[in-house]
Amino acid sequence: MSARTYEVRTYGCQMNVHDSERLSGLLEDAGYVAADSGAVADVVVFNTCAVRENADNKLYGNLGHLAPAKTSNPDMQIAVGGCLAQKDRGEIVRRAPWVDVVFGTHNIGSLPALLDRARHNQRAEVEILESLEVFPSTLPARRDSAHSGWVSISVGCNNTCTFCIVPSLRGTERDRRPGDILAEVEALVAEGVLEVTLLGQNVNSYGVEFGDRFAFGKLLRACGEIDGLERVRFTSPHPKDFTDDVIAAMAETPNVCHQLHMPLQSGSDKVLKDMRRSYRTARYLSIIEKVREAMPDAAITTDIIVGFPGETEEDFQGTLDVVRQSRFASAFTFQYSKRPGTPAATMAGQVPKKVVQERYERLIDLQEEISWDLNKELVGRTVEVVVAAGEGRKDADTHRMSGRARDNRLVHFAPTGATESIRPGDVVETTITYAAPHHLVADGDVVSHRRTRAGDHHEAGIRPKTTGVGLGLPAFGVPAPLPEATGCVTT
Repeated sequence: MSARTYEVRTYGCQMNVHDSERLSGLLEDAGYVAADSGAVADVVVFNTCAVRENADNKLYGNLGHLAPAKTSNPDMQIAVGGCLAQKDRGEIVRRAPWVDVVFGTHNIGSLPALLDRARHNQRAEVEILESLEVFPSTLPARRDSAHSGWVSISVGCNNTCTFCIVPSLRGTERDRRPGDILAEVEALVAEGVLEVTLLGQNVNSYGVEFGDRFAFGKLLRACGEIDGLERVRFTSPHPKDFTDDVIAAMAETPNVCHQLHMPLQSGSDKVLKDMRRSYRTARYLSIIEKVREAMPDAAITTDIIVGFPGETEEDFQGTLDVVRQSRFASAFTFQYSKRPGTPAATMAGQVPKKVVQERYERLIDLQEEISWDLNKELVGRTVEVVVAAGEGRKDADTHRMSGRARDNRLVHFAPTGATESIRPGDVVETTITYAAPHHLVADGDVVSHRRTRAGDHHEAGIRPKTTGVGLGLPAFGVPAPLPEATGCVTT
């Protein structure tokens, strides 16, 4: 009897992407195999997001598309997990009775058992826990990339932003022990991974659970001591917790990339107060200034919400002003989306859709102009690129390859001039010949090419698979301290 196949479909943030790696690892440990591309899997798992207004419609639409396949193959199983599952719970089975399993953000490790139980009992199994029992990083993971990996340092969030539903779905912040994090990073590097991204809802509040407000800066410095780790990134920080010791750690640790994603959300102090963001524009701009003083080459990106309830034209002009001053390399811009269960959903002054759209288009135009100007400054410069698969949608037509520079800019390059074939996971140096708002192009010969174990693994079809690191959530006592940071002044 052949093994049952699976497919995991992911929606939402980086945390969901990493959770999907865990789900894949769990299923493979349970004997499932990944379905071939284009094939209908025996088990389809939806790992959902609840942040956007149309998340519900997207899920139920996709579930509807699978209903005929389920009817023709009753042995097929459909599972729904993630934030929307945590929110809607039994409503999912009521609206889509062909769903077999519903599980929440706190019990992704239960998926194989829930699938077995649903198959045995021939009924839907809904299991939603209210708090985390096992840290996700103790679970196995089938990594998507041979050269880069996500590493969770915390889960949950202690902030109370009025537009955000995440804290109610993922719970309060829980921090991993530093030794467990570093052990997972070392395990990935041993598998050939060149780059890690430290992941949390608010990475620079890391350490709050064990009383060390400098823990994140120390963690960055500790990553700098790991042989073979070439790039370290992190996402996402919160301006209210961003301290000078983190800036110093970024500037002084060679493998920490000079790239910072710093959510702004609004350039209006009134709107920031209504959002309950607990910082103001002056504080935000002072962080940007300090980062650029320490790292003039830093690429800074952001998140911005347009049309938050009560936002006036004057408030929106404040956002445009901060964007002009900050000169972001790029911005993730969103039209405000009302989410039931959040305080903002019932606030007065909901901005008409037409007004939000017009402001959104003005913001996009301004940011694209800034991004293009900054990218043009890189023409003629030689950059280091880690080659990736799937980053360039037109690579086959243009005969280029693609990857990310150290500052995370997307680079499409001509793979000519190398003495050996270039593979995803390899490292090249190439000179920028053209700039666009969202990417760079290098059409000359590569300056250098370094073959890597990650490239060997990609070529062989090998992906890192970690078995789960550490003993789970902190239990008793304070973890062993990381090395002391030096030369740091907190804000």
